[in-house]
Amino acid sequence: MKIAMIGAGSWGTALASLLGEKGFQVRLWARRGDLARAIEIDRENTQYLPGIKLPDSVTATSDISLALADAEAVVIAIPSVGVREVLELIKTKLPSDSLLVHAGKGLESGTGLRGSEVIAQTLGDSAGRGCVALSGPNLAVELANGVPTATVVASATIENAIRTQELFSSPGLRVYRNSDIAGVELGGALKNVFAIGAGISDGLGYGDNTKATLVTRGLVEMTRLGVAMGADEKTFIGLSGFGDLMATCASPLSRNLRLGRMLGQGMGIEESLRSLGQVAEGMPTCAAAFLLSRKLDISMPITEQIYSVLFEGKSPRRTVLDLMTRDFRDELR
Repeated sequence: MKIAMIGAGSWGTALASLLGEKGFQVRLWARRGDLARAIEIDRENTQYLPGIKLPDSVTATSDISLALADAEAVVIAIPSVGVREVLELIKTKLPSDSLLVHAGKGLESGTGLRGSEVIAQTLGDSAGRGCVALSGPNLAVELANGVPTATVVASATIENAIRTQELFSSPGLRVYRNSDIAGVELGGALKNVFAIGAGISDGLGYGDNTKATLVTRGLVEMTRLGVAMGADEKTFIGLSGFGDLMATCASPLSRNLRLGRMLGQGMGIEESLRSLGQVAEGMPTCAAAFLLSRKLDISMPITEQIYSVLFEGKSPRRTVLDLMTRDFRDELR
């Protein structure tokens, strides 16, 4: 089976490694020619996933046409900010009968659209209905090292979800399926926002009580927005909701957590992003979530405060005080 992995960051490389180990022919597409050449020479992605040797069945290229040629499955594993541009690039080259999997975890900042919705707008409604979302508590380094992991795939076309489940399942990765693509995509995206908040809490020197509160109330906000957008409430206590939220808010491997920590320690946003060196999906997703909360009149106070730190220069310590002194309310409403 020939697979095109579109995106040679840490996540795309980890997925390419997993599929290559299963014996599939994987073409890993990198936007930059120098990165593709380095991966081919070193047999590892020293920039984004160092220490993981790629199987011979994985080849890297910066030629998008070559990556897509005769591909039976195409996996999009790039940051949300670049999804629409890349889809425009591939739409005339995409094999008509290929399985399309979106493995990104973010919302488009200017529109609030989920990955499958951007696919529908760019490639057509049929592609949007047929595409599959992959999400869950899946830190790239752990997955690539064979640490036991679970994930979930979702599609409006259940046959495609089953195909994707079979494609990615391995002794190190247990794959579940779900028909609620909206909930799976929203959970995978929104948890990044609260991971930034968890990092801010760490950076300010707060303890486990604070983080437990933030994670719990963050889950409430995720669910509240998701249900308003047509998702199933139960999805948010699954792998792409609570599972991914737990991993991303706790693991030092989480880019969003690290970004939040730097902000909590007093670094500015530009300096923090330079130090991070990679995309933190929580930033554009926070902008999108803030937009959606206003549009749908959904109460998301934690999201609003994180937005104010990221985009309005508000003091992280002040945001905590404002959250703690809000009007009293019922926990379940």
